[in-house]
Amino acid sequence: MNRREFLELAAAATVLSATGIPSTANAQKSTDVIRIGIAAGGPRTSDPNFTTQGSDNWATEQMYEQLVRPEDGDFATTPDKYVPTLATEWKSSSDAKTWTFKLRQGVQFHKGYGEMTSEDVVFSYKRAMADGTNKTIMSNVADVVAKGPYEVDVVLKTPDVNLLGTTIFSNNTSIVSKKAFDKIGAEKFMTDAVGTGPYELTRFDSEWGEAMKRHEGYWGTKAKIAGVECVFIADTTARTLALLSGNVDMIEAVRAPGWVDSMLQRDPTLQFDMTQPGSFNTLHINLKRKPFDNLKVRQALMYAIDRHAVADALKPMGGFMAGLQPDFFPAGFKTEDLPPELQYKPDPAKAKALLAEAGFPNGFDFDSNCSQREDYASTMLIVQEQLRGVGMRMNLKIGDHTAYHADNRSDKNTLAMHSSSYPPIPTQLYFQQLSSKSEAKPDGKGGGAYSHYGVVMPGIDDLLSQALQATDYNTYLELCKKIELQVLRDLPLIALSSLSFTVARNKRVNLGYPVKSGYARWRFHRATKTA
Repeated sequence: MNRREFLELAAAATVLSATGIPSTANAQKSTDVIRIGIAAGGPRTSDPNFTTQGSDNWATEQMYEQLVRPEDGDFATTPDKYVPTLATEWKSSSDAKTWTFKLRQGVQFHKGYGEMTSEDVVFSYKRAMADGTNKTIMSNVADVVAKGPYEVDVVLKTPDVNLLGTTIFSNNTSIVSKKAFDKIGAEKFMTDAVGTGPYELTRFDSEWGEAMKRHEGYWGTKAKIAGVECVFIADTTARTLALLSGNVDMIEAVRAPGWVDSMLQRDPTLQFDMTQPGSFNTLHINLKRKPFDNLKVRQALMYAIDRHAVADALKPMGGFMAGLQPDFFPAGFKTEDLPPELQYKPDPAKAKALLAEAGFPNGFDFDSNCSQREDYASTMLIVQEQLRGVGMRMNLKIGDHTAYHADNRSDKNTLAMHSSSYPPIPTQLYFQQLSSKSEAKPDGKGGGAYSHYGVVMPGIDDLLSQALQATDYNTYLELCKKIELQVLRDLPLIALSSLSFTVARNKRVNLGYPVKSGYARWRFHRATKTA
């Protein structure tokens, strides 16, 4: 089924649903294929070294593997929870700068390209170091060295007690076939990369999507369903109707208030898979914009925002975070475990008093930008209303999502909401959103730290440097907790909510495992499907 046929079917379903007649005549009934509707216009690449669009990762997750990975449907919250994948065992030097991996023997690449060896691992890592999309993390890798056909050393410039999560379990460090790359060539490899995963690519169409078939030579338990199709349907209505009509088995959800309830009203048998925490929805307070350079104003803002109400408005996808990390992540806090003055329970009266102390007894007006994307707009409209209640009158300018991010990076915002997914490695968020090295610049060439923390006032750079240099995990965690507390004192950045990555799924499909946590992608090799 091509893209045009999908949209025509969706249009037909609209007419039929208006009359109350379900559109199932042309529904996909095959138990041999799982079809997922992806919320984007089309795939960009099947090469895991170059994926920048999250939607592409649904396909790469099926086709490629790393040396280690978490259990299906979860994050590994501590280093000991990663499971052997293409590596069977590993160890770290005492200074956490050299990691040795023993490779699984007999692993076969797709399409007859032979056995995976250390040559392929070295090739994959050095390619990621040279031109991958995650150069910030890969920049700490000094070298990757083969020690015979089934063993490699990953040598680091500085210690990394979290290497398994920061670098090893990454799209860029998925293992691809060097022999296939040499034969196919770099250009074709972008849309026909060869991996070791439970499914191999059979079709790449930049408008329709990607199709895969079961890898019969897979080293582990073979996939139960013969094929997977990732069909790109950017239009929300068309994607929803494709699920309701049975033409896809699951879709990426619309992460907006009320969407899950509205879907259940139309089909109460639908299943919803949700990751916890999903996205971290943070709010950067631009310390260069008056009056937000005043701590009392920032404290007033914190007391004015009812973060529980923000999370509740997004339920069942929304979640509360007392600090920048969920409480079940390393360095996360429960509210009751924080010092009382850092709990910031909603208190409009206290917010007004703080504003008066700061010289604004009648409040003040200010402009701020927001993306039109559903999760951004719905969240910031709630924040706007809460701030208005204490006299902080935000003129919210809602516009194009891509332009919004460009403006944030060019330092054109006052209160900048940001939504990103992070693994249970707190220093990743700190570096990207709080480090002075990531400060946003007027020329747009800076990073994602829109508050200018550590530049206009002392920040967490020293603590972050110590955490990144830690050679044991407990020391690392203690330093991260100190960062959490300092950020709650200084308030350059606050956590508005978490927001689960969600998939709506037809009851005919059983994934074979529960989705608890993890990135916005999961594997289908254990799934089954009934007629």
